Amino acid sequence: MKTFDSSRNLWGIDMGGTKMEGVILKSAQEPKVIFRDRVPTEADQGYEHIMNQVNKLVDKMENAARYKPGHMGIGTPGIYVPKLKIIKNCNATALNGQPLKDDLEKLLGIKLHFANDANCFALAETQLGVVKQKFPDAKIVFGVILGTGVGGGVVVNGEVLNGRHGIGGEWGHNYLPGYEGELCFCGKTGCNESVLAGPALERYYAKQTGVKRSMKDIVALADAGVDEAAQKTLDRLIEGFALAISVIINTLDPDVIVIGGGLGNIDRVYRESVALIIKHVLDNTFEAPVVKPLLGDSAGVFGAAFLAAAASADETVTKVALEVENVVVLPG
Repeated sequence: MKTFDSSRNLWGIDMGGTKMEGVILKSAQEPKVIFRDRVPTEADQGYEHIMNQVNKLVDKMENAARYKPGHMGIGTPGIYVPKLKIIKNCNATALNGQPLKDDLEKLLGIKLHFANDANCFALAETQLGVVKQKFPDAKIVFGVILGTGVGGGVVVNGEVLNGRHGIGGEWGHNYLPGYEGELCFCGKTGCNESVLAGPALERYYAKQTGVKRSMKDIVALADAGVDEAAQKTLDRLIEGFALAISVIINTLDPDVIVIGGGLGNIDRVYRESVALIIKHVLDNTFEAPVVKPLLGDSAGVFGAAFLAAAASADETVTKVALEVENVVVLPG
């Protein structure tokens, strides 16, 4: 059986601050992993070194497949701004302000399709994960990241909605009214991220008690009913999330909301948030499922691979059309 098929395989790389991972999937219709590997990012060694690490990973993928792909998806830890052609808001700071897409396309000789990690998460859960398996008719999916940071991704009809400025789905930097938020890294005060992210909630608890605890411990104390400050911290998360996500619901009206990130493991977010969401949305009606993801750490690289699915399909259709056009019909 032929494993690699240059006309159907999907290639993707998830660029993280610590490691980058590459995958080749058999096809969009049969997304079986046929190659997967990783290399360290070593971001502290600078921009050129990061690009060389990408090149090293792609070499491994090409050696396994024995061909060079026409398209590849790249999941980035920051935002790619199409108009400026640069990366920004990236935790691997050596990438910020750099024309990474253009530089990598020149280095690799491959057409690249960029999206940030939250968009890749949303796309993977739509094409392979919980949405695909439980809600296959969903047209609009909002993927939430609730963890060290707050982010999101929008998928419409199976494709990522990046937007003109590359910030589609970045609800973490919407203002959250009614909460005393901190100064955010984006330069604004009171963003969703400055209220709802794990580190912000831990600081909120410490401010009340003078004690530093992890969110895991805070949640355990709240569930045990033995710590009023822990309960207030968890209420802040659940109530703040409900208000913040209602803006997305009123804007996009998604069919499914998937919550990823460490705080997405807190069961009370699912049990208690829906009743609060209903109070904030238009007509006080909300029936879309709010669910946990299924893919875990694999979501980023799988989503990156699917970034190139539409382009690869278009290329295949064009190739077939050209072959048909060039067929010589003999008389007879």
